[in-house]
Amino acid sequence: MSAKFGPAGNAESFPYKSSVDAPRWLSELGLDAYEYQCGKGVNVGEETARKLGAAAAANSVALSLHAPYFINLANPDPESLKKTTGYIIAACRAADWMGATRVVIHSGALMKRTRREAQDIALNSLKEIVAAVDGEGFGHITLCPETMGKINQLGDLDEVLELCTLDERLTPCIDFGHLYARTLGELEGHEACVRMLDRVVEVLGEERASRFHSHFSKIQFTLGGGEKMHLTFDQDEFGPDPAPLMAEIARRNWNPTFICESAGTQAEDAVTMKKLYQAAQG
Repeated sequence: MSAKFGPAGNAESFPYKSSVDAPRWLSELGLDAYEYQCGKGVNVGEETARKLGAAAAANSVALSLHAPYFINLANPDPESLKKTTGYIIAACRAADWMGATRVVIHSGALMKRTRREAQDIALNSLKEIVAAVDGEGFGHITLCPETMGKINQLGDLDEVLELCTLDERLTPCIDFGHLYARTLGELEGHEACVRMLDRVVEVLGEERASRFHSHFSKIQFTLGGGEKMHLTFDQDEFGPDPAPLMAEIARRNWNPTFICESAGTQAEDAVTMKKLYQAAQG
């Protein structure tokens, strides 16, 4: 087993019209993961999803799916929870059609609450959502709560890890760019990587920690708010630098999935990450 690498959606250099062709193209680039984007809603039809799944299986590309961005686990309104549950079930259904094993979900916004109040609401919401997902027959799909990049959003590393303690199959989606941005550049370099990964082990245990899901990109931030925009690896005014993380993952012999979210160069930058990881393996 080794770490997997691939892009979120299709890079600007993607030469085809349909995502069904993505797995073949990614395989040619030496990549083995692909995150299908449903951020603006789950609009993929069953036929397309199944074709994508068949192409992914044929090219040994592991699929994940990003659920709609407008999910907010921290909204206590019953109507909102009903909608959020619906979005996540729709995402799981599409993931199931394509054979994707992981669905990434946003944690939510504070909505003028304290972090603790928002987190307690999110814990209750997620408990109900897991039960609803099971009830629909999608218990085999791993939900991945994501660390968020804006300071006023729920979803620092500890908050996401606490959400994952609700159920054995919940797996954190650790977005290292988001964590870098929300700490205004503090979570950068080898020591920060060691600290973050040790913390995941502390909360979830080595086995679960070793197969975490991840997003990675360089991110520009503002001092007041955190995340401003995703960048490419060629832009070096902001981090984080992928090299220390790749070295530490290789040293631990872990097998997470890294989805690159660079702005337009996500496939190329995923290849860069894989090369850094392979070089660190020796």
